[in-house]
Amino acid sequence: MSNVKAAYQATKGSMLEVDREFYDGLRASAGERTLVASHTVPIRSGLAWEVPAGHVFRVRITEGPQVGDFNMWNLHNPRERMWASRTRQLQRAHVSNYDRLWSTLPYLRPMATIIDDTLADYGEDSEGGRVHDLLGTRCDPYVNRLLTGEDFDFHCHSNLVRAVEPWGLHEGDVHDVLNIFQCTGLNDDDQYFMKACPARQGDYLEFFAETDLLCALSCCPGGDLSVDLWGENARDPLETCNPLGVEVYAVEPERLKGWQQPETAKYRGQHGRRPPGIDWEQRKREQMGQ
Repeated sequence: MSNVKAAYQATKGSMLEVDREFYDGLRASAGERTLVASHTVPIRSGLAWEVPAGHVFRVRITEGPQVGDFNMWNLHNPRERMWASRTRQLQRAHVSNYDRLWSTLPYLRPMATIIDDTLADYGEDSEGGRVHDLLGTRCDPYVNRLLTGEDFDFHCHSNLVRAVEPWGLHEGDVHDVLNIFQCTGLNDDDQYFMKACPARQGDYLEFFAETDLLCALSCCPGGDLSVDLWGENARDPLETCNPLGVEVYAVEPERLKGWQQPETAKYRGQHGRRPPGIDWEQRKREQMGQ
């Protein structure tokens, strides 16, 4: 096991410092919540739904193992959306309890925090696989054409595109995903691999919405990923596909005492540009503590 430190280390008071007691309380009081919405994501399809700030939402296995590709936006401003690569750096490549999903620049704030994960103890398996993957991204018809020379219409990218259209979003708004329940890693040649999904009926991943959210989920047409999607052994994995469930819960107000929506990043440096009306020498002295 490597003892190399992560490149991104939090300073005291940073948003990377998670109030575990607060999130533990949300998890422990699950029985006090009110179910406000329940959805089924059919096989090889997608769904979008809204989650108000301060609510909890859960993605769950309803029948059998199944991977889900997840996207997320600020409900009121879709330019602020989940940033998978920065989340990998600030949290980890495979997320679980207390990890946060961060938004894009210039906003850079937690959009949701994972508060309950029934696969949290899966850890790293004998082949280096871990679950809830931010390493890879969604399958799409473009790469399928690149790899096979054929068109195949059942892909997570396409599912997400269709799911968000009723909210006025389009293909360009779909972004890199959190692969929920997906087991992945890097092999000895530093190549990305996928394994069969270890989740079983009743497993779930649960989030606390830090801001008002529009979420979207694709029920991956690859099913549980136990069948090769490309290569000489590839075949249609339809028989491995199962639906996914989504639930949204209102939290008892007293559980939210002291919680506030995270602010966006406070950088105001203008990227080195120097418009008139600012005393730049004074600002420099302030930054140097003089």
